[in-house]
Amino acid sequence: MHRLHPGVLVLVCLSLLGCGFFPESTFELAPESRLPKWFSLPPELTRAEVTVTMSYYIKPSGRTATFTLSGSKKVKTAEVSGTKKGLQPIKLKTPPSGYPTGYPSYEIITVKGVTEVIEHRRMEPIFYVTDNPAVLAELGISRAN
Repeated sequence: MHRLHPGVLVLVCLSLLGCGFFPESTFELAPESRLPKWFSLPPELTRAEVTVTMSYYIKPSGRTATFTLSGSKKVKTAEVSGTKKGLQPIKLKTPPSGYPTGYPSYEIITVKGVTEVIEHRRMEPIFYVTDNPAVLAELGISRAN
């Protein structure tokens, strides 16, 4: 009887788990964007001194995003994970002019009951948190969320 090579067995197991361990993509919050509501600015730091990194994952349980708040010298201050709504990024019915084809795109992400709308303006490793009332209305998000 043939024996399965241990390396092949590991690869088969990892493929069955999906991409839950490896980010699909990673972005950094634009310096001019506000922090997502689920983060509080540490009292000893200013907005200019912190960065937020967001990584998207596809897991068997659905699409998720993990956000990491880092302070000076890239020291991790906080990390949260949330769920992404739907199966793909959302596009507006009538996109604004001045953007590349397919942009802007949006992700509705909820962390611990708090929902934020993430905006991608072009194909780049940058994201924004949007408060644009027209965008929120089209996406069905109220400011109370």
